Amino acid sequence: MQEPKLLCLLPEEYAVTPDGMEIDKEGNLILSCPNFADMSKPSCICKVDTKGNVRKWFDVPLSEKTGEARAMGLAYGPDDDLYIVDNQGWGNDARLAFQGRIIRVRMNGDVIEKTTVVADGMEHPNGIRIQGDYIYVTQSLLTKVKTKSGNLLSCVYRFHLDDENIQITNTLEDENIFVTYETYNPDDQYGMDGIVFDKAGNLYVGNFGDGEVFKIRFNPDGSIKENVSFAKDPENLRSTDGMTIDEYGNIYVADFVVNAIAKIDPSGKVTRIAQSPDTDGVNGELDQPGEPCVWNGKIAVSCFDCVTGGDKVNTAHELPATMSLLEIEP
Repeated sequence: MQEPKLLCLLPEEYAVTPDGMEIDKEGNLILSCPNFADMSKPSCICKVDTKGNVRKWFDVPLSEKTGEARAMGLAYGPDDDLYIVDNQGWGNDARLAFQGRIIRVRMNGDVIEKTTVVADGMEHPNGIRIQGDYIYVTQSLLTKVKTKSGNLLSCVYRFHLDDENIQITNTLEDENIFVTYETYNPDDQYGMDGIVFDKAGNLYVGNFGDGEVFKIRFNPDGSIKENVSFAKDPENLRSTDGMTIDEYGNIYVADFVVNAIAKIDPSGKVTRIAQSPDTDGVNGELDQPGEPCVWNGKIAVSCFDCVTGGDKVNTAHELPATMSLLEIEP
């Protein structure tokens, strides 16, 4: 297995919990910091250049209803507007429950030119990807929906790029629900999280609690042609947080629970390529990896380092927050 290297240490004054990533036209890594480890710090979007230099780009626009925002997944639209998953309900503040948003931010240099609310009222939105004219968002919890088994249901929502102010009920009555999944692991009732498209336009989504990745093929009209289990290997993949894909079609998955990164080849074979023990990450070790991102010929990894308990390797949050770097394996 690889030994992860340090990409950068994040400035403690504004970045204590890194998460989602995108790449801009200049090749900078765009990083969301929900900052769940210190809610007194506003959620922000940072830029990391190819030399590992970090700067805050902007604070995430606040909800008019709650005065709060907590950015997770990021995706650029075709017009370079940045679509942001605002998961305010990630913590235990009842006031922020079911207040998640998808927002569209248009930047003019370092200045926010326009903010549009695509969808509002979401329980637990997480990952986001854009394909064609549509936005696909994983929602890790649908607790209002009760299954016959008693297991958690979660889903993928689909919105049009130009949708505005869609009000989400977090029930099966939501017309924007694209597909739902049940989580069967009784010890980790947490659902859909990582999401990525391949070059052929197939969608891959990860069920965090079950450590399973599904592959969705589309009909020409955008409906689901096939939805099948693509990869499940409990020995090499315990959980599926953020996902990215390389030019060879290999999917890299943040195995959040066990401080690891797994590679899934195009046939669905799973290999663990890097793993760290409980660590503070300051030398580049994987400190609860939340998302990988193929960037500048390597794999950048955000280290969430915020959740403890259960079977998670991570036992404490430490500062500074860190980013790791891995090699792409053909």
